[in-house]
Amino acid sequence: MNCLKETQPHILVIGDLMIDHYLWGGCERISPEAPVQVVDIARETTVLGGAGNVINNLVALGARVSVAGVIGDDDNGIELKEMLLSLGASCEGLIIQAGRKTSKKSRIIASNQQILRYDKESKEPIGQVSADKLIDYVSQIVDGCDMVILSDYGKGVISDAIAQGVIAHAKAKGKKVLVDPKGKDYRKYSGAYLLTPNKKEASEATGIIIKDDTSLREALLLLKETCDLQCSMITLSEDGIAIYDDAMRRYPTVAKEVFDVTGAGDTVIASLSFALSCGLSIDEAAPFANHAAAVVVGKIGSATVTLDEIEAYESSLHQSSSDTHIKSQEEIAAIVQRLKREGKRVVFTNGCFDILHVGHVKYLQEAKSYGDVLIVGLNSDSSVRELKGPTRPVNLQEDRAYILAALESVDYVVMFSDETPYELIKSIAPDILVKGGDYEGKTVVGAEFSGELRLVQFVDGKSTTATISRINKGTTC
Repeated sequence: MNCLKETQPHILVIGDLMIDHYLWGGCERISPEAPVQVVDIARETTVLGGAGNVINNLVALGARVSVAGVIGDDDNGIELKEMLLSLGASCEGLIIQAGRKTSKKSRIIASNQQILRYDKESKEPIGQVSADKLIDYVSQIVDGCDMVILSDYGKGVISDAIAQGVIAHAKAKGKKVLVDPKGKDYRKYSGAYLLTPNKKEASEATGIIIKDDTSLREALLLLKETCDLQCSMITLSEDGIAIYDDAMRRYPTVAKEVFDVTGAGDTVIASLSFALSCGLSIDEAAPFANHAAAVVVGKIGSATVTLDEIEAYESSLHQSSSDTHIKSQEEIAAIVQRLKREGKRVVFTNGCFDILHVGHVKYLQEAKSYGDVLIVGLNSDSSVRELKGPTRPVNLQEDRAYILAALESVDYVVMFSDETPYELIKSIAPDILVKGGDYEGKTVVGAEFSGELRLVQFVDGKSTTATISRINKGTTC
């Protein structure tokens, strides 16, 4: 995960851009005019949809994005361009075609349930002049991009000629093209790196009813051969993702709660392209995309996901490495802000944790029970020497941090070099500050910045000092 946070790939997105418009309200009665619900609209929101949602996801992950597409010379087109610019996306490849309707899909949501959608858009193929301009833009920019995405929503932008033109220019520069396909004939995407159809779409495109591993493998292989793909992929909803290059592999996923699958496919292709652009292999990128989609389906509407959210999801599944739980003070400050926005109760404690023993583990387990997220402040080596003397610590700070981060009860570990964690506690302002029972009746550093102080009794006879003493004496108990 750290390598993803340190990289900002440049990704070109080409496709059907649209606005997703939401009308949110409640329903308490049926109309006297017709047997329909009367929704009292409380608020309206707009987000980028279609290829725009792919862009939204890429930006949320940390990518630089260039956009190529065709919109109309209408108010929706102006609004869509402003939305893209506000994200920081480059709109030099955004072509305006007179008389074309910019896609806008409006959804009415009552009590978190979508009850109606109505669309305003053009679906006919874009004009030849627009197509020529789009291909010309791609030819100029593709060499400076790390990856290309074709997001086809069947609204007239990704014709056979556009798809083949983009793929040809990309392959000439050694760039991968990932495609979210539309329709039943995928041959127009021939030569792409991979396609991302779901199971239903793949069945329709191949004529193979996917019902078991055998039929899944047949569909993957047929797509790979028919479309001359380097890798074949089919998304399987709650069953994850299947890929085939030299052999078939399946990567399952677990979504804790599914509220809305809108835009999940956009998240998959965005996260795949982001991960591959950052140097991950397809076998690393597929699980990453799975986890991103699992986070998104737990949200309402076309949603995005951040690296921090994916990291938290992986942590909840106990699939993340210890490294991802070790944070700098700057990183932990940002994480705490997010946690508090989500209404999570943040618990903080600190210590040297030199030789981890059962007393430490039970102490941390009890600390975690007081809230939702436990952050452990760890004394650096220099700080431990100041407190314990020149012979300590026994274990270096990197080792101590890694072992602590591996504990199920510990969510994050953050190092500090001061003699006390005063500044760290001040920046975190935890809901609950936890210290050992030996602080009974004493002043606790940083307590004024926490919502509550709790003391945990130590396990008798269990301490690093006692452990070292037994080692020196050559005893075992």
